Amino acid sequence: MDEQKPSPPGSKTVIIAVGNQKGGVGKTTTTVHIAAALGELGRKVLIIDLDMNQGATRHLGIPSESFLGTFEVLTGEEQPEDVIITGDDDDIELPKNVHLLAARRNLEKVDKALLNINKFLITQDVLIGPLKSLEGKYDYIFLDTAPNATTPTIAAYKAAHYFILAAMPDPLAVGGLNDALTDIQGAQQNGNPKLRVLGVILSGVDGRRTRLANTLIDYVGKQFSTGGGKTAKFETTISRSTVVPEAQKDGKTVFQASPNHKVTDQYRALAAEIEERLGRTVPNIKSSPQPAPATAREEDEGSTMGDVEEAVANG
Repeated sequence: MDEQKPSPPGSKTVIIAVGNQKGGVGKTTTTVHIAAALGELGRKVLIIDLDMNQGATRHLGIPSESFLGTFEVLTGEEQPEDVIITGDDDDIELPKNVHLLAARRNLEKVDKALLNINKFLITQDVLIGPLKSLEGKYDYIFLDTAPNATTPTIAAYKAAHYFILAAMPDPLAVGGLNDALTDIQGAQQNGNPKLRVLGVILSGVDGRRTRLANTLIDYVGKQFSTGGGKTAKFETTISRSTVVPEAQKDGKTVFQASPNHKVTDQYRALAAEIEERLGRTVPNIKSSPQPAPATAREEDEGSTMGDVEEAVANG
């Protein structure tokens, strides 16, 4: 198989990987809901689930093991367009303009399968060919990665144009961003020099922020940048709410289950920010008010920036 190069960021289809080297930080929820928000704007979006735990697949209500998907595409057994789920199937309801390349448990066996195909295959590049075949057919392709350095995750770093880092205001989650940035730098130095951080999205933010949460949010804004001195943290944050897990339990997004909820509006605002950062025309979207700043009493109960840096460094 010939080595292929990723498509440039200026191409029509924008490929965005979403991740963090720690699980439970809202990575998949972020992926699915940004895709739904962009779909609502009329963008055609594909989510590729690269996690053997099938987070995006389950979140969208796709029955486990029911469809061929990522494994078959990575191993060359199927072409992407032949196995992409479009919502045309009976009993499948996807968000507007959102398609899915589903994951199954067999992703855990992908390394062995690739080795059996060709022991000289560069496994890090297995996503580049399939993504090239989808060029121009979608406005956005989101790569939902696993919270560890699996072959599909590394392939996402090699093939993406941009990377969105997902986190919660928690020291371990913020620490995972540092590990992800190390991997991004590795990808830049080993075959994908144009990979850029598009931004950091914070979710699960309580309206009654503690001092620690506020300090962590400030820390992310200061420590992570997209270059040129610009902060990587998106202005919009996602509030903690039961509306998301309730929708997920039913295999839906909040756009389907609670279209008028403030969290849904926050994802709409995030979609607008993403389009703005990419230089794309966006409609005038008014977001819901952001969580209120901490009260004086709450500020007395937290930690200093030094405490945060120590917590992040110690994991």
